[in-house]
Amino acid sequence: MIGRTLEKRGGLKVEESPTRPTVSVVADDQGFRSAVTFQLTTAGFDASAYPSAESFLESQQVKESDCVVADLYLPRMNGLQLLGEIKHSKSCTHIVFLTGCADISCGVQAMRDGAVDYLQKPADDQRLLNAVMRAVELSLRKRAENSKQIELRHREETLTPRERQVFALVTAGLLNKQVGATLGATERTIKTHRGRVMDKMNADSVAELVRMADLLQIHSRATVSDGLD
Repeated sequence: MIGRTLEKRGGLKVEESPTRPTVSVVADDQGFRSAVTFQLTTAGFDASAYPSAESFLESQQVKESDCVVADLYLPRMNGLQLLGEIKHSKSCTHIVFLTGCADISCGVQAMRDGAVDYLQKPADDQRLLNAVMRAVELSLRKRAENSKQIELRHREETLTPRERQVFALVTAGLLNKQVGATLGATERTIKTHRGRVMDKMNADSVAELVRMADLLQIHSRATVSDGLD
């Protein structure tokens, strides 16, 4: 059921993963915590529970969880602070908030900070499951993007300094002739460099090379030595 729903939403098939989606429930109310954990487990998730934000962070599950379902009003570290810690850790996990207080301003702030949803207790079962599945899908997409980025960085490391310059300039939209003028090389030489870049990056077209440059953030980290200024 989980896999089919995610497939409809974004083409990612959870059933192809060797493990079930992992969800961490963070709430200080034991009864509520147990009920939500049971609901998620019954729906096919691998759910675990924590009585506080601190205990969740100490468990190191922040790196492993595909979704965190958290009470907004936790003792000591609250839900928004937990969200901040998750973002600071550069985790791929996404968070869904549950709260017993209909505070619109907190809900708005939570969504601005990156929460997938903000639900008031008692949350409708299907609405909660839908929110969790959206969060899982986003986490899977982020992990896939990160893996792709790591793979591309390995390929980029095989480029020579001049090939890196050509990579940056070509994906910035310059023609071979313009790249040659910028780097003080002939158009024929630039064509040769561009071909080597495409081979090493395993790109079938310039359009694909541009997408790779976007994932690698080539232009945002370009320097004068890259020939882009």
